[in-house]
Amino acid sequence: MASSFAYRNRVPHVSQFYRDAWVRRDAWVRRSTVLLLAALLAAPALAAQDFSHPDSEPAPEAALIQQANDALAASDFAAAFKILNGLNTQTPNNPQVLYDLGLTLEALGPETPGPTASGSKPLTAESCYRQSISANPLFPPPHVALGLLLARTARPAEARSELLTATQIPDIAPALKARALRALARLEQQATPPNPTVASAELLAALNLTPEAPEDIVLAAEIAESASDLPAAERAYRRYLALPEETGDPQAIAALAHVLLAERRPADAEALLTPALAAHPSDPTLTALVARADLASDDPAKTAQAVPLLEKLHAANPEDANITRLLARVYLDTDHPDQADPLYAALISAQSHAGNNPDPTLLDDRAETLLRLHRPGAAETLLKQAVANAAAFPTRAALADAATHLAFAAAEIDDPRTTLQALALRATVLPPSPSTLFLEAMANDTLHRNARAIDLYRQFLAAAGTDYPDQAAQARQRLAALAPRK
Repeated sequence: MASSFAYRNRVPHVSQFYRDAWVRRDAWVRRSTVLLLAALLAAPALAAQDFSHPDSEPAPEAALIQQANDALAASDFAAAFKILNGLNTQTPNNPQVLYDLGLTLEALGPETPGPTASGSKPLTAESCYRQSISANPLFPPPHVALGLLLARTARPAEARSELLTATQIPDIAPALKARALRALARLEQQATPPNPTVASAELLAALNLTPEAPEDIVLAAEIAESASDLPAAERAYRRYLALPEETGDPQAIAALAHVLLAERRPADAEALLTPALAAHPSDPTLTALVARADLASDDPAKTAQAVPLLEKLHAANPEDANITRLLARVYLDTDHPDQADPLYAALISAQSHAGNNPDPTLLDDRAETLLRLHRPGAAETLLKQAVANAAAFPTRAALADAATHLAFAAAEIDDPRTTLQALALRATVLPPSPSTLFLEAMANDTLHRNARAIDLYRQFLAAAGTDYPDQAAQARQRLAALAPRK
């Protein structure tokens, strides 16, 4: 009878079904490494954008300004500082002097105390640029210089405003406008989420003003990648690497290999990475990518090679959370959850001790490990914490993964209501799969929602076909028991 159909008696089937439906997903490798490799590749992406001072030398208005300009052109910033400091005292609110003084202070670095104007606080590069703009809002160079400074100091909204203002000033020099447009494109590309359409338009506008530079090719590749146009990204990276002076650039090689792996071409990625890693044996990004290529090859021998490769990398960089997390994922994917779990636990603890809410995808990764270690109760606790703030997930797909894991964990501990809640959350992102249909049918069955259970068992059988024979047999058994009672 249905009333005696104990949910816990089906737990072994759920556990096996969990492994059948999820352990073999190649999406695990993709999801686990894309975020980590993106973090490892972030520094090259930032380096590709030149956030240095604008190439704009204002016309001299006096002999002293000419001397200061000559000193700036010769990179004699100490001499320029001495001249401009005096000029700023003699002629306050001079936009040209304030702009040059800002450039000089920026070049000298933050450790150099700025001059004091009229007994006020010491001047900084930023305050000089702002005062120059206030003195003459239609003078373009300080808008661009301030925008670049704000971008470099992680204030993208303010940076965007200044750079846009500069591009709209009628008499801005073409080269200066092009620099502002390139910086705007970089800001759009680095936004969360990226805006590749706008970034591409701004880069194109810059190229209409000045010739293409190597860093423009890299930016175009990054924009194409964020727009999911992987073939265009591959072409751009290959074009960059074909430049004589950039042939062996390890950052570009890593970026191209990342694209090749996203295109499911691990052999091509490995062929590219092997000589690069030989030339740069301590490069963590290249090492991580080689390990990922090994994992994606479906060759057991190569998969085995990934573990010692990452263990060596982790030993050399024990404080690098990205490397630790990738090693934990490789342990999990090579069926060593016992080695993965302490690494994940340490990463979560470090985030908590730093006063941060743990990354929900990290909670999901550890919960997945706990499921493999047959600790579904602990996994459910972590997953409830993770999905409590759906907006914190980097992508909707990552949220769906966590919701799916929560449904399996809840099913293992006879918590059908949580299973249904988790599946409802997953359904906001993804359509049902045979595995989720089966879980939903069992949860409704346990809650004596017979009509709904019958419908879901039938949907599962139609979707599963000849797959999942054990679960199909169980579904038919339950249909036979439930149908007369509906």
